Formats: sequence, structure tokens, C-alpha cells
Amino acid sequence: MNISEILSTKFTEFDIGTPLSKVAGAFENQELDAVVVTDGDEYRGVVSRRQLASSSNQPSAKVGSQVQHVPTVERTEDVREVARLMIGSDAKTLPVLDEDRIFGVVTADAILEAVRPFLDAVTVEDAYSTKLVSTTPEATIGKTLNVLRESGIAHLPVIDGDELVGIVSLYDVIEFTTRGGSKSQGGSSGSFGGRGRSGGSHGGFGAREGDSDRMLDLPVRNLMSDVVVTVRRSAPLDEVVETMFEHEVSSLVVTADQTGEPVGIITKTDVIEALTWERDDRNAVQVFGLDLLEVMDYDDVSALIESVTSKYGEMSVIKASIELQEHKEQSRGVPLVLARIRLVTDRGYFTADGEGYGATHALRLAANAVERQLLKGKTYGQSKKQSDAESQEHLYGWWLSG
Repeated sequence: MNISEILSTKFTEFDIGTPLSKVAGAFENQELDAVVVTDGDEYRGVVSRRQLASSSNQPSAKVGSQVQHVPTVERTEDVREVARLMIGSDAKTLPVLDEDRIFGVVTADAILEAVRPFLDAVTVEDAYSTKLVSTTPEATIGKTLNVLRESGIAHLPVIDGDELVGIVSLYDVIEFTTRGGSKSQGGSSGSFGGRGRSGGSHGGFGAREGDSDRMLDLPVRNLMSDVVVTVRRSAPLDEVVETMFEHEVSSLVVTADQTGEPVGIITKTDVIEALTWERDDRNAVQVFGLDLLEVMDYDDVSALIESVTSKYGEMSVIKASIELQEHKEQSRGVPLVLARIRLVTDRGYFTADGEGYGATHALRLAANAVERQLLKGKTYGQSKKQSDAESQEHLYGWWLSG
């Protein structure tokens, strides 16, 4: 399948000499992710909503100073290759060229809309990030902004104890601190940067004209949205995409099926990345908490996964996710660690935990538990509508049909 049917020839274009303030105004269109920058008839690059929101340039600066050089694609480019390019460049909009001239753009949303019917073969469990970066209601807006920027994320769940009480976006914080001076009541107007909000914000903290320092010192509970869109960890990815489009958000907080406890986050980027998995990609290993391992590095972990899966005949690992979590409990100075392994393979989905003193010990216990599952032929999520082989073919076989 190529992008010829999903690209758009309608795009917002600015000359390199356009002031950033004018470009920022274009993003009041909540559907706009990025603008194309040109120099006369010559394509120069793009500027994204997120990039502009994260920059500290003066509004009088020219858009040419913020140009991002992302990959360009041809009209007949394969959708899967475009997904890879988006992941590699951290861009959700790529320019489409025709004989070196800008012809249109292809967006992550267009790709997700096109592939949504094929995403029921993979669940949130397979794709979400278990590293949940969050803040508290009493954290200052300034500290929250630093967390968003340092973590390279656009949305931050607000958790009070174990309860998910809200969410705050990078765009809302930027709008509040840079454009809120003309307002005397709290809350977002829904203009530039408001994308990703799914409910009203807490307001009413009085006049704040011209006092940016005081605004940064306010608690984030005054700015956060208390309407948070969540998804179950066992939900299929087609449901994730449908929910994102319905609520006009780019990320969902992932909750445990039984307790409802927030356990991670899934973004449009995570779903796009799922499209890039390969049947025979044995290096598709993600390790969270690698620094906890005492005597192993990334290659050692990959080799361990390879060893585990190669003992039981031909098996293709589509994705392996290893999470290491350190507890406060120690024994002779060695911390107790929980290791969790999740494998997406062409034979099904396998998951197992191991807990031991030291990350290496815990990881090997988890690997042994996965081996036992493989030996018994037991997979996680047997209740899926299709058999594992059919599910894998459903997700990956469609690429050949276009």
C-alpha cells in the first residue's frame, strides 16, 4: 500500500521570512500539526506545532530560524516506509515531493485512519510505554514545564497518590505562560496549543497580567484538565486510534484492567511504531531500566531473548519489551528488582515476571518463566477473536495488498 490515496495536497505554507508570531497564529487551527516552509518555489523544511511550542524564540524571529529538516517522500512511497521515516525523524508530518517541488504532505493521522481496520491484531499491552512520567497537583507550572521539555513529551498525567486526577499538555502550559497575560481568569481559550485537551481546565486564580514569574509558581492543579481519556491495557490498537480521533487527543493514559490504576501511556507515535515491526526483526528489543543491570548490556539482553526463543523451533520475535523496576527493599545492599518481559511473536504473545535481588538475577528469572510458557505453548491473551497466526497475518499481510 502506498501513500498516493492518503496524502493531502492542501497544506499551510510560509516563506522563510515570515515572523514566528504569524506562524503561531496558523496553529489556532487545531487540526494542523506542521507548516511547510519555502524560499520562493524552493522547499526548505517544516515547523511543527510541538517544535514551536517548545522553542524560546521571540515572536519577531523569522520562521526560517526554526526550520526542521525532515525526510521527504514520493507520492508512491510505501506506507510502512513512511511510518519508519516518521519514527526515525520524530515527525508526524512529512512533505511529499514531485520533481523536487512540494506537492503535498502525508500525516500520521492519515496513516492511522488508513490502517485502523488492521490494528485489532495488536493490543495496548504490546505497544504502550510502561515508563509513566507524571506530576502531582501541587507541582508548580514551572516545574511541570521543565518535566515536559526534559522528557521530550507533550502530555503529562497528574496523579494524586494512586489516583489519576488530571492531565496537562505542553501546549496549555506554553499558552498560559506566554499568551495568558491578557486574561484575568484561568483556563485555556482553546487557541494555539490547545490540541490534546479533552475537558475544561480549572480556572479562577485571578488577575495575572504581566506576572510570568508568579504564573510559573502556581500549582498545576489550576491549569490541568480534569477530564482524562484512558484505555485498558488489553484493548486492541484499533480501539486506541478510534478513541484518539473521537476525543481529538494524541495520547491516552493506560490503566490496568482490574484495578484501573494508571500504568503507562500510549501515543500516536507508539501506534505508528507498531506498523514498523518486522516478523523477523530479532533486534526489536526495548529495555527500560537498562542502567540497573550490573553485568549485562543491551547486546547481552538481546542475546538472552534470542536464546530463549530459539530453543523451541522457528519463532520470529516481532517485538520484545523488557522493563526493570527497582524496589526499596534490599538484601546486603542489593536492591529487590522486578523484571517483566513481554514478547510479541509470530506464535503469539508471551509475558512473564521475575523478582530477585539484583536486576540480572530478576531478568534471568523472568526469562526462565517465559521459557516455561514457550515449552507449554501457553500464550497471553488466548481470548482474541483470531488465532495468533491469523492475527499476525491480518496485521502484516495487508502491506502486500496495496
